[in-house]
Amino acid sequence: MLEFSMIQDARRADLERWLARELHAARFSLTPASEDASFRRYFRARAEDGRSYVVMDAPPQKEDCRAFVHVAGLLRAAGVHAPEIFVADFAQGFLLLADLGARTYLQELDPGNASRLFGDATDALLRWQLATRPGELPPYDEALLRREMGLFPEWYLERHLHKVLSSQEKDVLENTFQILVRSALAQPAVFVHRDYMPRNLMLCDPNPGVLDFQDAVLGPITYDIVSLLRDAFVSWEEDQVLDWSVRYWEKAKRAKLPVDADFGEFWRALEWMGLQRHLKILGIFARIRYRDGKPKYLEDTPRFIGYARAVARRYAALAPLAKLLDAMQ
Repeated sequence: MLEFSMIQDARRADLERWLARELHAARFSLTPASEDASFRRYFRARAEDGRSYVVMDAPPQKEDCRAFVHVAGLLRAAGVHAPEIFVADFAQGFLLLADLGARTYLQELDPGNASRLFGDATDALLRWQLATRPGELPPYDEALLRREMGLFPEWYLERHLHKVLSSQEKDVLENTFQILVRSALAQPAVFVHRDYMPRNLMLCDPNPGVLDFQDAVLGPITYDIVSLLRDAFVSWEEDQVLDWSVRYWEKAKRAKLPVDADFGEFWRALEWMGLQRHLKILGIFARIRYRDGKPKYLEDTPRFIGYARAVARRYAALAPLAKLLDAMQ
């Protein structure tokens, strides 16, 4: 970790020299803006004349900024408030972005404003989905879906819980993965942000500002709405989640998006899509603890176990998974 810290310090010095050139400013402040589970870092740069920007530091050997720039263009063309990109230096892995402020949905949400803020987020999501066209984003295909779910047994069960899976338990997981993959691939495909959650939505004008979209794909229509409503860091009562889901579904039907005409079928697909995501994130949070040295994300795994257990218990086809999850207590 010491070597990694020294590399970061060297990159920060390079970043400051780069910024001085791009901002044409002899003096500016540079403070951490946010961090995520990747190798990217974000800083807020304030020039002496009052201008404020966000700077992405994405080491090119670890991250590719081109996807971020491409998806930002798609979002903005769809009428979604993604940050404008002023300068992109792909060789060094530096981007100079518009500053959408420091007020995230995660920080600002409360029972009094949640319906209004989620209404804005839903409207932005509909614009994003309506902009779908082929050939722009990679597909959310079976290989990717399975690769993501495979993180759950590898990193969460085996590495974190030190659980040695029996052949029967491996069969349970494989059968569950088959069910979830079939459900996901049977859904209509639209533009998918892939991390459309309150931490990545900014309270600003127009609302919301959307961040962290570089992993966007063409995939299942329920993915982003369930990401929004069953979040990694904040939970809501099931009746409220159901109500917001109905509101999204009704808006999507009016907008002529290809949601299932039967809300019951739409809801099942949404729940199973959420389960796929929850298993994936349990694996990711364990991986970034043990591989990347970022332990704080594991604190939120009980929330995801709760989501996964509740969904598995509601459907007969997922009962074996529910039993496996219950045995983890």
